[in-house]
Amino acid sequence: MKVERKIIEIDEDLCTGCGQCIIQCAEGALEIVDGKAKIVADKFCDGLGACLGECPTGALKITKREAEDFDETAVEEHLKTLKEREEPGAAPAACGCPSATMHSFSRPIPHQSVSQPATQEREPSELTHWPVQINLVPPTAPFLKNADLLVAADCTPIAYRSFHKDFLEGRVIMLGCPKFDNAQAYVDKFAQLFSQSSVRSVTVVVMEVPCCQGLPLIIKRGMQMAGKDIPMELAIVSLRGQILKKEKLVA
Repeated sequence: MKVERKIIEIDEDLCTGCGQCIIQCAEGALEIVDGKAKIVADKFCDGLGACLGECPTGALKITKREAEDFDETAVEEHLKTLKEREEPGAAPAACGCPSATMHSFSRPIPHQSVSQPATQEREPSELTHWPVQINLVPPTAPFLKNADLLVAADCTPIAYRSFHKDFLEGRVIMLGCPKFDNAQAYVDKFAQLFSQSSVRSVTVVVMEVPCCQGLPLIIKRGMQMAGKDIPMELAIVSLRGQILKKEKLVA
């Protein structure tokens, strides 16, 4: 049934697809589609505007128009479906996919270029485990126990030349994209991780672009849900591979 009521409106010209609004929407009424925030269905949006304050560009506002009435029962079913679909706490499915198979490496593996003789070694890799994608790492992975955690936007190792030496050394890494992945699933994953893995510290590395800025907020929300207060540091990398900013964060 359609009624005239308050509902969220999104200005696509202003929206950067950062996903910060999605984290604040308890009803799961928003999602990122083709790099822009969209309303999944009018009946999921209560029109209260909890998402407005997190938008860095002012792309969201409350408007009054004819829309399907807010349906709490439908929201409950929708959230249940999202939870079942994501299963953030589940171990990787036994699908035979090599990318989901866990590995721990006893020492850094020397890098060899295909253009160099096999005996000529360069700086070694600092990667000590597999998988590395946020969606694939189980919260109970053994390499997370008492770890210094590095959470990086997946463009940062490409932009920042000394990523292994300056960030990865001595840390356990999880990579992801807050723009294209499910932000709420990330929050749930980190909440379970912080509850179960005794992580000692968190370093977050993001690019300077707006869509990256939701990642530290996601991690802080997960930490709050877990009732943890873990030291956090943020580093922002420019498009030209320079460190623009380093700061301590409060969970």
